[in-house]
Amino acid sequence: MSTTKQFTAEEVSKHNTDGDLWVTIDSKVYDLSKFAKMHPGGLSVLLDQDVAGQDATDVFFGLHRHEVLLKYTRLQIGIIDGEEQQIASPAIGALSSVPYAEPTWLNPGFHSPYYTESHRRFQTAVRKFMEEVIMPDATLREEDGKRPSQAVFDAMARTNILAMRLGPGPHLKGRVLMDGLVKPEEFDYFHELIMAQEGSRFHARGYLDGLGGGTYIGLPPILNFGQPAVRDKIVGEVFAGKKLVCLAITEAFAGSDVAGLKTFAKKTDKGWLVTGTKKWITNGTMADYFTVGCRSEKGMVVLVIERGPGIETKPIKTSYSPAAGTAYITFDNVLVPFENTLGEDGDGLRVILSNFNHERWGMTCNSIGSQRAIVEECLKWATQRKVFGKPLTSQAVIRSKLAAMISRVESAQAWLENVTYQMCHMDYKQQSTHLAGQIAFVKMYATKTAQETAADAVQIFGGRGISRGGMGKHIEHYHRTVPFDSVLGGAEDVLGDLGVRQAMRKMPRNSRL
Repeated sequence: MSTTKQFTAEEVSKHNTDGDLWVTIDSKVYDLSKFAKMHPGGLSVLLDQDVAGQDATDVFFGLHRHEVLLKYTRLQIGIIDGEEQQIASPAIGALSSVPYAEPTWLNPGFHSPYYTESHRRFQTAVRKFMEEVIMPDATLREEDGKRPSQAVFDAMARTNILAMRLGPGPHLKGRVLMDGLVKPEEFDYFHELIMAQEGSRFHARGYLDGLGGGTYIGLPPILNFGQPAVRDKIVGEVFAGKKLVCLAITEAFAGSDVAGLKTFAKKTDKGWLVTGTKKWITNGTMADYFTVGCRSEKGMVVLVIERGPGIETKPIKTSYSPAAGTAYITFDNVLVPFENTLGEDGDGLRVILSNFNHERWGMTCNSIGSQRAIVEECLKWATQRKVFGKPLTSQAVIRSKLAAMISRVESAQAWLENVTYQMCHMDYKQQSTHLAGQIAFVKMYATKTAQETAADAVQIFGGRGISRGGMGKHIEHYHRTVPFDSVLGGAEDVLGDLGVRQAMRKMPRNSRL
């Protein structure tokens, strides 16, 4: 039957019994006669006097997400005469009209000193790419735990997103970025910030890390300290979407205490002989190359090790998806050529620390982007959910929680954008001098506030907020996975202490109250 057939509300109301059951949802008429007994909530829910033969729009959206309707389009038999659809899925790449669902610079009528038309065009293209190419794969892989699909890496390579993820720099020279939308010499940290925050909107935290999170932190030491032949080979393979890198620093023996590593690299006539273990390594199960921090006779050395004999990777079960490829790695007398040394023997700590600022800044971008997506979820739910005959927003305590959420994400975004602006006007050495503490503080602030927002979101959604499915599925996922941001790249307390110690170094000796 054609879905354009028109009915009156009176006609629909006559179909209100078991075996002859119609409902109206957002002006569309659905015949649930055969489906009713298969309804997950039971037949009695559909035979309710406010549902059977009635306009069940409010009831439906109090129980189901909008995408549920897309699964059952075959049940639609027509529309209500004279009524128009009020609720629609957003177009691919479209901005949300929900207040605070987008950063201020993307809202109509608002202005920003940081973003140019280049950034706006870039954001439009990146969101469209993310929603068309990445989001479908993210949804599937987050659930089944498999590594991100090769087709996604191929598409990211074609648009040079894989290269852009490492930020601005010489590695972009000669590349066509997003089909020529931005020139390599114009690409800056705000373009990178946009990519990070657009990629964090999918409620697929494990998948996001699986999509080259290890490469993001493991490739820069190769890019910056690798010998040309080794560097060019690996960078070419990674940017082509064919290989992955992971950063293998953390051990069961040493986390934030990088100087306490026990993995040892011994010099021999044939090369380095590496023995030791690494733990909680993102992308470790799927990596082709390992950027490994080791102790040596001179102190510390960093090596890039290609997967091969003597290397074993085992998955570690964590609270987010196995799609991240989190691993326990064993190096058993692995022979590594001397040309795979990154930097100088004894200077390994500097090699490891060199990318920490950029790494933490990128994690902060993701953290704030995903927190904003939760604010949008809560604003939608609090508006459509009815309690005591009124929207949830009629409750002052709910409005107070929403106010706190909005304040947190907006202040974090403003701080992040200020730091990003400074990064655009400083080289790496200046960033290390002036921004290491700032970046540590903003990451600490973003991840602490994210956990507060996660807790508030669960209270707003109630039982739905702790259910892996249904209306609150994104809240449950966020609440379960949000601690990752507070640990990866340095625990919050460590970062806070780092920021204060940096400030103390700059305290003037003659300063007194």
